[in-house]
Amino acid sequence: MNRETVLSGLIDFLRQSPGCYHAVESVRRRLAENEFQELKETDVWNLMPGSSCYVIRGGSSILSFRLPEKTPARLRITASHSDSPGFKIKPGKAMPADGLTRLNVEKYGGAILKTWFDRPLSIAGRVLLREDHRIVSRLLNPDRDLLMIPSLAPHLSSGEKDVSVQNNMLPILSADGNEPALEAVLRECGINPADVVGMDLFVTCRMEPTVWGANREFLSAPRLDDLACVFGTLEGFLGAEAGDDALLHCVFDNEEVGSESKQGAASTFLRDVIGRICCAYGMNDDARAAMLANSFLLSADNAHAAHPGYPAASDPVNRPRMNGGVVLKHQAGQKYTTDGYSAAVVRSLCADCGVPLQEYTNHSDLRGGSTLGNISNTQVSLNAADIGLAQLAMHSAFETMGAEDPERLVRLSKAFHTNPIPKLD
Repeated sequence: MNRETVLSGLIDFLRQSPGCYHAVESVRRRLAENEFQELKETDVWNLMPGSSCYVIRGGSSILSFRLPEKTPARLRITASHSDSPGFKIKPGKAMPADGLTRLNVEKYGGAILKTWFDRPLSIAGRVLLREDHRIVSRLLNPDRDLLMIPSLAPHLSSGEKDVSVQNNMLPILSADGNEPALEAVLRECGINPADVVGMDLFVTCRMEPTVWGANREFLSAPRLDDLACVFGTLEGFLGAEAGDDALLHCVFDNEEVGSESKQGAASTFLRDVIGRICCAYGMNDDARAAMLANSFLLSADNAHAAHPGYPAASDPVNRPRMNGGVVLKHQAGQKYTTDGYSAAVVRSLCADCGVPLQEYTNHSDLRGGSTLGNISNTQVSLNAADIGLAQLAMHSAFETMGAEDPERLVRLSKAFHTNPIPKLD
């Protein structure tokens, strides 16, 4: 796959994935195109060696795997996340005020609030319906500009810098009408509001992805963190050659709020799936422990590029740049899992597939963030490294990254799932 093919595929993926539930559906469709079979956690699995399968938890996390014919000596696992910072719609009624109807929302994750003002917005997520004594899930995505959060003119501002989500950032949905506005949207999407017994709906940015710059070298879009890594690792996973190892592609929800949910990286999801794979090969506890000790996890979540307007925010030496290649992330406090051995593995794989590699460390006086690798390792202890793609405006409603780098992640992911992984002697 060349740069333009990957870039076009990523843009399509972003358009089809306005939120975590739609992102998982986009991954599911891609897996189905490649003849992966769906499994249900509530069923007994009769896994066969050589099979390719996926399982969804909570509608917003998905684990897929390709099994070898023989008992695997190791697992090769990539992990990324489906959620992005923003706003979740609270249950209950919308809120009329001054002739307008606003949705009652709360902040989800560490969103940069000011970036959500004055942009076309909509709603995306799932609604739960009661049908014949069953609860069924339906994805909701009214594909049009539906909401706006207007900013306050400077003439009326008294200079406050703090923004209150509850007071200042409730998105306008409509002028007051006879029918509750959100119910009208549900009807527009073919859903009878009387059948709705639950919902998980988020405000989503409607800005179109754009490739820009003097040489078309940048990509800006909503949800690059972390859907760019979901897409890149998935394409590498699907393009890898079958071998003697079990290959797993993991997409977890709720990374932006700590991962401590039934479908987050801190849940038992990965551990449960690995246990059921081991059962398929008749592996006992000793064989399972040996396989895990020989396995490797590549945690893929975007990284901060050095910002030319804020140079002091970055480490003075390790300053990743957009289009500089895949970023290998280090942190002494174990917010990232990379250590000397796992770094050596990533450097070796990058050399094998010709992918440039950059190093990231936090400025020593700044706390920085965390990601999936160390959290998932609390459930399944593995050799692991944290990587990502360099971007600016992380957690903005509209983020920016290099247009060259997605193809490099696809290439590294394919090499990770195919090439020999050097052992530590």
